[in-house]
Amino acid sequence: MLKACREIIFLWLQKLTPQHGLSRAIGFFANSRLQFIKTPLIDWFISKYNVNMDEAVCPNGEKYANFNDFFTRPLRANCRPICNEKNAISSPADGVISQLGNICDDKIFQAKGHNFNLSQLLATAEDSVLKQFKNGKFMTIYLSPKDYHRVHMPLPARLQSMTYVPGKLFSVNEVTTRRQGNLFANNERMVAIFQTQAGPMAMIMVGAMIVAAIETVWHGQVAPSKSGIQHWDYQTIGKNIYLDQGQEMGRFKLGSTVILLFAKDTAQWLSSLDADSPLLMGQAIGQTLPTTAVDYAAATNTLTN
Repeated sequence: MLKACREIIFLWLQKLTPQHGLSRAIGFFANSRLQFIKTPLIDWFISKYNVNMDEAVCPNGEKYANFNDFFTRPLRANCRPICNEKNAISSPADGVISQLGNICDDKIFQAKGHNFNLSQLLATAEDSVLKQFKNGKFMTIYLSPKDYHRVHMPLPARLQSMTYVPGKLFSVNEVTTRRQGNLFANNERMVAIFQTQAGPMAMIMVGAMIVAAIETVWHGQVAPSKSGIQHWDYQTIGKNIYLDQGQEMGRFKLGSTVILLFAKDTAQWLSSLDADSPLLMGQAIGQTLPTTAVDYAAATNTLTN
């Protein structure tokens, strides 16, 4: 009973907090290059979250230009090997699986008692987009503060479109996920649709409380934005953006969540994975199905031409 009361109070405090104002204020300090601000902040964070700096290209926290530079630090070569099994789907990020499974018609499971639908998540009513993922597969990956915060490609793919969706900035931790309905469909987010060897794939980067920015390698900073919903159709403008498996596609400046979507009968998750399974970027999380997957080399040639 006491735990439930604490969780309800925690949720209501988030609702009463000026979420965007607080996040932007923290973003200001995270971008500060002043030594007396950035160095104590980085040192505290490393100690608080037991960050493994031996993996970083630069293991010395004082060498980073600001906190955001440290937070999005690159890792040493081979720290995150990309699985090389044929037709393997690799994890896009370090983190923990929040949920995974089937998209039931257009419903995605968030937590017990909570579902959200595709049209809300993707911020579109276009049936041509929604029908691609109905009855498909989803995986929700939570990135904690200690995790590596660059997001990479699970498969080789060509970018089809990107949508920025403004929204709330609720925390995306386990408590809020259980308590706040439509969490991922209401929070600020970036939706990227790709064409892969297995067909369409969506990657959604969800913002959260104190997440100061979401960036992609092809656009730069996407969020925050003062505009409403923005959409970029890269097929229409003839911009060919191809990213290989394991290549960086974006990053969070402070932690959040990545959601993967695949079409029906095109992919399956490894049976060894379930909710709360820890992940490292690059490890195998599933595979494209033999009935739909094509030769990797042939797919790469098709996607890049």
